[in-house]
Amino acid sequence: MPSFAFEPPPVVALPITGSEAVFPVRRVYCIGRNYAAHTIEMGGDPSREAPFFFQKNPDSLDASGEFPYPPHSTDVHHEAELAVMLGSGGVNIPVDAALDYVYGYAPALDMTRRDLQAEQKRLRRPWEIGKAFERSAPVGPVHPVSVVGHPSAGRIALTVNGELRQEGDLSHMIWKVPEMISYLSDYFELAAGDVVLSGTPSGVAAVSRGDVMEVEVAGLGALRVRVV
Repeated sequence: MPSFAFEPPPVVALPITGSEAVFPVRRVYCIGRNYAAHTIEMGGDPSREAPFFFQKNPDSLDASGEFPYPPHSTDVHHEAELAVMLGSGGVNIPVDAALDYVYGYAPALDMTRRDLQAEQKRLRRPWEIGKAFERSAPVGPVHPVSVVGHPSAGRIALTVNGELRQEGDLSHMIWKVPEMISYLSDYFELAAGDVVLSGTPSGVAAVSRGDVMEVEVAGLGALRVRVV
């Protein structure tokens, strides 16, 4: 067995409710503009065109309850999301079988350097500098499917310092969770440990240091995150 040139980084792992085990993260896929109202507020067409995805890094996921305000940006936005955790994977997964691959769900945030993302859009460049920075995806504990089932409807909302900013319903997703999994599996070989962030409702807005964000997803409790 080969030796490593240096100590490899630890596996990113998330707490699981009701268990001492943790969920190891492999990859993070994020769908863009998956709620019609958010698509409109971002200047897009809410018609059901082919979905598009970008990626964050495994260590973008963070369960500490703190979000460090990133450097080189003055306009960082919250995006409340449902995170989907896969317990198995494969290729060319049929839509009607896709939920069998899900291990659990969690409330999450897709924090975005909106000013840097807008500049990349203007230049027609990738979004990673605005999306895939350190600790850019605060996440709550994973709720296993065996406990919560598959939430396909119900409230998703976000408050900042107690003020409601975002509110929608999981049923308003343009592309549903099984469809996202199936579509991704046509282009990537999915595997256990993959995470899919499923999009955000309208109301995205800027945060400042000291703000407290709280994401609620029906059946999954709340995720409370302080901007530091």
